[in-house]
Amino acid sequence: MALESRITQEEIKKEPEKPIDREKTCPLLLRVFTTNSGRHHRADEFARGNVPSSELQIYTWMDATLKELTSLVKEVYPEARKKGTHFSFAIVFPDPRAKMYKLKEIGSTMSGRKGLDDSMTLQSQRFQIGDYLDIAITPPNRAPPLSTRMRPF
Repeated sequence: MALESRITQEEIKKEPEKPIDREKTCPLLLRVFTTNSGRHHRADEFARGNVPSSELQIYTWMDATLKELTSLVKEVYPEARKKGTHFSFAIVFPDPRAKMYKLKEIGSTMSGRKGLDDSMTLQSQRFQIGDYLDIAITPPNRAPPLSTRMRPF
């Protein structure tokens, strides 16, 4: 029988983060994959060394917030600058036990509005160097799809 840790988002946010001196710390290469469909990429799209074609490469630090990452993505995709555009973030990481990739949704932001997840950092979500970030972008005229955690059944 396998035991699994059940850590809540509140407990993760309470952990003190070590401040990062961006003048003295070398940034990491964050490989970001985006979709404009409002849905994340499937985990099997990252299998066997393959990755989706919509890659952005961002140099940043572990204390980068979701709001900061949102603004960097908006610099590249002008259509994502519209007020009300929804950004859903997920970490894509290798699962050594199953020899496949898994997606873990970590939060969301919205253009032009403040949200609860704006100040969430990569470090607070246990992002590790080598993981990918998947961002599902939903235009303001479409409602974001229901999260797998929020299914009505």
